[in-house]
Amino acid sequence: MKELMMRLPRPLLIAGLAALALPAAPVVAQDDPPQKIFNLIVYGDDPCPTGQGEEIVVCARKPESERYRIPKKLREKPEEVGGPGWGSQVATMEQTQRQILPNSCSAIGSNGFTGCTAQMLQQWFAERRMQQSSSTP
Repeated sequence: MKELMMRLPRPLLIAGLAALALPAAPVVAQDDPPQKIFNLIVYGDDPCPTGQGEEIVVCARKPESERYRIPKKLREKPEEVGGPGWGSQVATMEQTQRQILPNSCSAIGSNGFTGCTAQMLQQWFAERRMQQSSSTP
C-alpha cells in the first residue's frame, strides 16, 4: 500500500481520499405514484371500462363465442413426446451396419466377401420356391 501511495501524485491521492470520505447523495424520492395500467379482455359488445384519474385501461376485444372457452394456447394438443420405439431404432442400426459385418457380401469391412456364397444360395432357393409354387396347381 505504501508503494502505491508513493507512486501516485499528492493532489490525486488527496482527491481520492476526499471522495471516499464524503457520504453518497441520497436518492430523490418520487412525488407521484407510478401509473396504473390495466390490460383487459372484453367479449362481444361488452363496454371497455374507463380508467379513474390517471389510470390507463387497455382492452382487447374478442368474439362472444370465445367467452367461456379454454384459451387457445391451452386447447392445442401438445407435441408427442419421444419418437420411434427402441425396437425400430435397433433394427435401423442393424440394417445400416449390416454391410460392414462378416458374411455380408460387401467389399467394405473385414470378411465382407464371406457372405457372397450364402447370398447366392439364398437367392437360388427363393427362385426355386417361386418356380415350384407357380407350377403347382
